[in-house]
Amino acid sequence: MLEFLVVTLASLLAGFVDAIVGGGGLILVPALFGVFPGAAPATLFGTNKGASVWGTAWATLQYSRRVSLAWTALAPAAMAALAGGFLGAWAVTQVSAEGLRRALPFILGAVFLYTLVKKDLGRHHLRPHRGRTEALLASIIGLLIGFYDGFFGPGTGSFFVFLFVRVLGYDFLHASACAKLLNTATNLSALALFAWKGHVWWHYALTMAVANVAGSLLGTRLALKHGAGFVRVFFILAVGALILKTGWDAYARA
Repeated sequence: MLEFLVVTLASLLAGFVDAIVGGGGLILVPALFGVFPGAAPATLFGTNKGASVWGTAWATLQYSRRVSLAWTALAPAAMAALAGGFLGAWAVTQVSAEGLRRALPFILGAVFLYTLVKKDLGRHHLRPHRGRTEALLASIIGLLIGFYDGFFGPGTGSFFVFLFVRVLGYDFLHASACAKLLNTATNLSALALFAWKGHVWWHYALTMAVANVAGSLLGTRLALKHGAGFVRVFFILAVGALILKTGWDAYARA
């Protein structure tokens, strides 16, 4: 019973954070590993996806009702993200992700500093690219970050947000809305793989999913109420936390 309570509360908080700017895995994955230290990592990752996919899907629905989304660009981007997730999941069975694990804190650090220096970044929804160009760029982002999510994963939502802001000229609110859709696609591809291999504890995942959706509802409402400036601040805090977490995992535990 205590295990259910801890992971359910962690899923609630993860859904809240993830709905605003991504990074819910920072909360839920360590909680699962802490509560079930003897479980197979694949099973814990699969259970995490079984819960979090519902929160990201719900956030996508809520954002789409209040934020104008470029579906002509996002539909192919979501398919590319789905394919990228499958390819990344396959690749991690062939090669080690150790090099990426050690490089990730520095990549995130560059994103963090760039966002701080560019104070107007993501404050205005400009969309300089339209039509096929926008769809192509969005699909490339979906494929690359989808592959990353399947191959390794930490910070996927934040990378989606940053690239939609930097490459496609979106503000942080629209970028976060788009990130939810693409992250739902990558979560679905990973969940399909984990479920096929039998690596999902559905009795935990379903309870956690309800909490994740509740947290997602709260986070989405806050983001929509306070706009791009609020999401930008939350993005900086989330990336800062990711730098500390991934840096600790890569070097302090080595």
